[in-house]
Amino acid sequence: MPKVVSSFELTLKSRPRHQTLTNWLYGELRTAILEGRLAPGARLPASRDFASQYGLSRGTVVTVLERLQDEGYVSSRIGFGTWVNRVESPRPARHAAITPAYIRHAMAGYKRPQPWMDQAFVAGPRPFRIGVPAIDEFPAEVWGRIAAKRARRFGSWLKKEADRRGYGPLREAIAEYLSASRGVRCTAEQVVIVSGIQQALDLLARLLLKKGDPIWMEDPGYFGARIAFDHAGARTIAVPVDEEGLSVSAGMKTYPDARGAYVTPAHQFPLGVTMSLERRMALLGWASRAGAFVIEDDYDSEYRFEGPPVPALQSLDNHSSVIFIGTFSKTLFPALRVGYVVLPAPLVDFFLSFRARTDFRNSSFDQAVLCDFIADGHMARHLRRMRHMYGERLTTLMEGARRYLDGLLEISPVRAGLYTIGYLRNEMSSRQAELLAEAQGIEVLGADRCMLRGPDPHALLLGFGGFDEVAIRQGLIRLAKALS
Repeated sequence: MPKVVSSFELTLKSRPRHQTLTNWLYGELRTAILEGRLAPGARLPASRDFASQYGLSRGTVVTVLERLQDEGYVSSRIGFGTWVNRVESPRPARHAAITPAYIRHAMAGYKRPQPWMDQAFVAGPRPFRIGVPAIDEFPAEVWGRIAAKRARRFGSWLKKEADRRGYGPLREAIAEYLSASRGVRCTAEQVVIVSGIQQALDLLARLLLKKGDPIWMEDPGYFGARIAFDHAGARTIAVPVDEEGLSVSAGMKTYPDARGAYVTPAHQFPLGVTMSLERRMALLGWASRAGAFVIEDDYDSEYRFEGPPVPALQSLDNHSSVIFIGTFSKTLFPALRVGYVVLPAPLVDFFLSFRARTDFRNSSFDQAVLCDFIADGHMARHLRRMRHMYGERLTTLMEGARRYLDGLLEISPVRAGLYTIGYLRNEMSSRQAELLAEAQGIEVLGADRCMLRGPDPHALLLGFGGFDEVAIRQGLIRLAKALS
């Protein structure tokens, strides 16, 4: 049995007056082992240290440990110490716990986000789960070396976390990166580090919107944004999306006085289209006239497999209307909870003050490591390599779909991002196709989950970034079986 080191900060109940020290200590340790508070393999302190810690005589401790060893609860070897054995104990049936009133009240008043929370994901991604990058291709050794170096130089990042916007050198690196790759016009002082897109959306929604305030949102659109706006009590105005992106004319016709808009112009979620220049200028013109904000979610912008990079909407903004948000979860790895908000300069202090109600800042250690990863050129090299690999995987998916899914699912021609959308050609609904795929061990997302007001688009979202060519082909064969 593997042995684990235990600090043995075990709480013992007070000894009843009528009970001897030996029987009391034996009963407490035995109960702790049976209840699992002393886990199998936990190493106990030496008898002398044990006695000193609990104010007992060493003889009492030795007697109790010998009895526990005789009964099989612990094992002991000279030079190796004493550790807890694995003991199977019958557990008494527990009576149904009475739920306190405050919990019942919270449950009754809580509305679970729909319609995407009812999906049942299994452990480990299966084709074609969206939002899964190729984590096994990440240069973990390089990251580890940088992290180890930063850990040894403790003061190099700890003492510089006075700025609530985040680690200064990282904000400078992000501002430089966004300027070069996306055309974003900002200084490091306008960049605020957050834990990811969802925190950015939650903070912005609660800061900029009051209960009942209308906000334009793409339909279909990103469900995470809908959750943030609903949580803020805002009124979501569904604005249709076509091959040029969000229809500004439809938004103005439906609700011209909205407080703001949320868009994914570089790679619209979920349709994948890029907002045209005409629509971008129309959106900025409306925002300027209405005094409204525009939240630009730079979704999957790093991965375009044909054509030149598309400048950010923010790069065209001359009236401080656009708030630009992004994350490193897909370019690097999801467990890295580092994102950013690029704010108009007058809004920075208000954003920081509002954020301080619930969260002061993120981990400065992760920020320092990421800063070195960017500054040393590793991120640029990683993106170039992954862009090539993801392009090949998308090609495999598109060619395989033509071979295995002909007449069943037509893949969008858009070549960008880490997922693609496929349109059903067999008269199935999106949800029906999703359920049939799940029965075949395939994870796809019905596009109807992204709709606000519009009808079912009869389409599926297929993630390909985290799966190699073999897994993609096998997944397509099983998906064809599900849809046939």
